[in-house]
Amino acid sequence: MRKFHSPSCDTCSARLDSVFCDLHEDDVEKISEYKHCNLYLKGQTIFNEGNHPTGLFCINKGRVKLSQTGFEGKEQIIRLAKDGDVMGYRSLISGEPYSASATVLEDSRICIIPKSIFYDLIKNNAALTGKIMKLLANDLKFAQNKITNLAQKPVIERLAETLLMLKEYYGMKENEPYLNITITREEIANIVGTATETAIRLLSELRKEGILELEGKKIKIIKSEALLKLANLYD
Repeated sequence: MRKFHSPSCDTCSARLDSVFCDLHEDDVEKISEYKHCNLYLKGQTIFNEGNHPTGLFCINKGRVKLSQTGFEGKEQIIRLAKDGDVMGYRSLISGEPYSASATVLEDSRICIIPKSIFYDLIKNNAALTGKIMKLLANDLKFAQNKITNLAQKPVIERLAETLLMLKEYYGMKENEPYLNITITREEIANIVGTATETAIRLLSELRKEGILELEGKKIKIIKSEALLKLANLYD
């Protein structure tokens, strides 16, 4: 982990896409004064499952996965995060240890707001509290859907849905028609909830059917409609 020049909150473009987008100028200055920022390199851990929270993590720039350790130490990716997203809020609010670990997928700039400052903000700002409550509600909804999908959806449907989610969440690269995220086959499997070998086989089948193009870790979606049909996401 290397330190770097800390970005200012009032000029941070990621803040405008975060729960802090509507904060008063005084609150923005307060965060900027007390936060600290670090550069995390690909593969580094930001915080570990089971550790006690010390602050709120905000992604200034980068890609992060949040994962839990399951049966026999297998990783299950439960959430992906990008610029403007915040992490660790559930543990801060509940006072419990982190229920997941956060690991960097690509070199990332992460800002940390001290716990005491976060508490002051939600205590005195009803709008921010409402945004955090909405995040918690969305987390619960996502978890419920995940449980249902794992129990009822075939692996190919879950894989197709995951690829569409990655496209919607991260978009496409500016100069290349590929998903705007570098992700391994193992990580895809850990999102889907299957074995890496199964994910590799199914991705290869989708490539043979002309639905995807694969180049190393790069994934290009050729036929979005076919993926939608496979994911069984039509109304």
